[in-house]
Amino acid sequence: MPAILEPTERLQAGAAALGLSLDDSQLASLLAYQALLAKWNRVYNLTAIRKADDMLTHHLLDSLAAVPHLVRWATLADTPPRVLDVGSGGGLPGIPLAIAAPALDVTMVDIVQKKTAFLTQCKAELALRNVHVHWGRVEQLQDAQGFGVITSRAFADLTDFVSWAGHLLAPGGHFVAMKGVHPGAEAAALPAGWVVTAIERLEVPELDAERHLIVIGRAG
Repeated sequence: MPAILEPTERLQAGAAALGLSLDDSQLASLLAYQALLAKWNRVYNLTAIRKADDMLTHHLLDSLAAVPHLVRWATLADTPPRVLDVGSGGGLPGIPLAIAAPALDVTMVDIVQKKTAFLTQCKAELALRNVHVHWGRVEQLQDAQGFGVITSRAFADLTDFVSWAGHLLAPGGHFVAMKGVHPGAEAAALPAGWVVTAIERLEVPELDAERHLIVIGRAG
């Protein structure tokens, strides 16, 4: 009978399988974030997932699977490595990304005030100096510098995603949408001016489900 791993061991093993080397402080911060999410979820219904074991797999490891890709695409843009997480909700993938890749500047935006209140609390309790939180519509968000990567996790279809947030993409930047099954029809229906530059399949430790990153850039 295989040994049952503690949450820290599971998280460390999963991160290692994804090519991430996380120190004890980062592992502790990720699990502290999960505990905050579970606590707030009892009142504010931030996620349909309730069990801690499932949160570790479906939220932490699922978000961490995208981290190496998000870091790589962010560093290719013509700006400092800045990432915008649109419709961040309970902070996924933004909070795990900020913890696992502290060199990135991570901004999260959501239209639901209780969710941005939670994200602000996470920033304070976890001392995440590389995190910024905005409440409101992404269409109305202004940022002169722009973001090298604009990401989302099951936020909207690809056409809405690029239409609502395109003004915030820095020169040389990319949208990196986290999706489940391959969104072929969505990718084929992008509006003029946008093109899929890569589709990357993710393998999430302990999770038997399809995951894809759809990378979109400006045409031409």
